[in-house]
Amino acid sequence: MTFALAASAEMLFRELPVVDRVRRLHELDFQVEIWGWSTKDLPALAATGATFSSMTGYLSGDLTTTDGIAELLRTAELSIAAAEVIDSPRLNLHGTGLDPDGLPVRPLRPDEEVAPGDRERAQETLARLALLGERHGRVFTLENLNTAVDHPGTPFARAEDTLALVSAVDSPGLRLNLDLYHAQIGEGNLIELLRRALPWVGEIQVADVPGRFEPGTGEIRYPAIAAELRTLGYEGVVGLEAWPSGDSETALERFRASFA
Repeated sequence: MTFALAASAEMLFRELPVVDRVRRLHELDFQVEIWGWSTKDLPALAATGATFSSMTGYLSGDLTTTDGIAELLRTAELSIAAAEVIDSPRLNLHGTGLDPDGLPVRPLRPDEEVAPGDRERAQETLARLALLGERHGRVFTLENLNTAVDHPGTPFARAEDTLALVSAVDSPGLRLNLDLYHAQIGEGNLIELLRRALPWVGEIQVADVPGRFEPGTGEIRYPAIAAELRTLGYEGVVGLEAWPSGDSETALERFRASFA
């Protein structure tokens, strides 16, 4: 295997306290993803000995408005400090802030396009975040989302959008968090997407469609994805960001088998 496997402590072993979820994933030899860090006991998470793959890289803000940009940059700096506690190498971003239900705080209407100039402002903001990441030895990752099922109205959501922004910035401090679950719903053609996006990928996340369950429960042929990643020489992290269709350990076994 040329890549490492990680799993979300937010979506697996939810019957346990977060620190015990992290410990269990570590015992099962997975790296660990967390989302919002501000409500977590970071020293306790660090004490588990787990290797953290990624965490959310902001608390609030957006990529395009004056106040939103200032808030995004401010809370990204706080997130950098938090990342140092658990030594998370990657800090995840979205096209705009998301509320607790995963809905965008500044949504677009179904018939609304990104406003003129917003793409340029988003690119400039991401370039500033990339410099921040470089200064601190961390990488910000911009995640694609789907707007049909989970995150309606999110700007800069499609993998095409995130790839265009990240490749335009073209900095080691900014990479893609390429989520194949979201891409399958929004765009499909996953192997071709991997081939085009790989130079800018910082991490890959997976779940099956429909249902956002573990690989092997839906329509995506993840063993074919794994084979293509090996052919392409991918050496990064593949993270399971999925709800377990049954118990968490079985879901993790299916995930590991799909990428064996």
